[in-house]
Amino acid sequence: MLKSNWSRFWPGMLVAALLALVFSVAPMGYGNTSLLFMMMTFIVLAQGLNLLYGFTGYLPFGYVGFFGTGAYAAALMVMKLHAPVWAAVLAGPLASMAIALVLGPLLRLSGAYFSIANLAASQILFFVISNPHMTGITGGPYGVKLDRIFAPTASYAAMIVLVVLTTLIAAYFRYSRFGQGLRAMADDPVSAEMSAIPVVRMRLMAWLTSAAVAGLAGAIYAWNLSVFYPDAVFSLQISIFAIVFALFGGVGTVLGPIIGAGLLYALYNAIGISAPQYFQLIYGVLIVGLVMFLPEGILSLLTRRGINVF
Repeated sequence: MLKSNWSRFWPGMLVAALLALVFSVAPMGYGNTSLLFMMMTFIVLAQGLNLLYGFTGYLPFGYVGFFGTGAYAAALMVMKLHAPVWAAVLAGPLASMAIALVLGPLLRLSGAYFSIANLAASQILFFVISNPHMTGITGGPYGVKLDRIFAPTASYAAMIVLVVLTTLIAAYFRYSRFGQGLRAMADDPVSAEMSAIPVVRMRLMAWLTSAAVAGLAGAIYAWNLSVFYPDAVFSLQISIFAIVFALFGGVGTVLGPIIGAGLLYALYNAIGISAPQYFQLIYGVLIVGLVMFLPEGILSLLTRRGINVF
């Protein structure tokens, strides 16, 4: 029988508290709150992707589809229903979970087939939202404007809360019986099912949780930005960044996506500003080096030395 290791759950609460403290204090010494907000957004997305790929082995190339769905769900709630901000933000994860349920049959696929099908699904969502014939509903290719609810300070605080929440969820996945069951399924789904682990139900729960995290991030992003276009919230670059950030730190851990998103997004902005002409080269070499020498992320440097990684 699987056993939870709750005695090791406290580091998750400590990491979550430290993240809340860092991002609460950072604006006092660093004036670019937009960069800090985006860093938190990518921490959330990398962690949300980690919940699925790190614990089930399903790599969603089209993860951005849930992010974009959350952003547009919040926008439509404001534009069409004149809903308050809290209702608009909550609509994000609900809409993303609804899309995830519709796409649930994709979980019957595995490996590259799942990744490609998920990518195709995200592109379908993008083309539907950006269709000129949808201008009267979604704004089509002309985007949306939510200046009525523009509140950068409040949305920044909401993203801090989401960073804390996703960190705690990741800690739960890592040390609970549920998370242990997911890892058992990823290693050998047939044996896991024979051991009375509800494979289909648990896999679907991880899928929905991952989608909800991205949808909530998208809704808060829409609240913070207030003016955006389909290209911005359905950009495949978002999926690529989330995947690279999670892999760089180490999937299946709590700290990995946080470290990966924090370091690489800071590096991305430093290179992009100081040496934009070398950005693609430096970033590409970094990614190739990661795949060749640290396929399990930088935290594997510690696990190789017998150090238990949180």
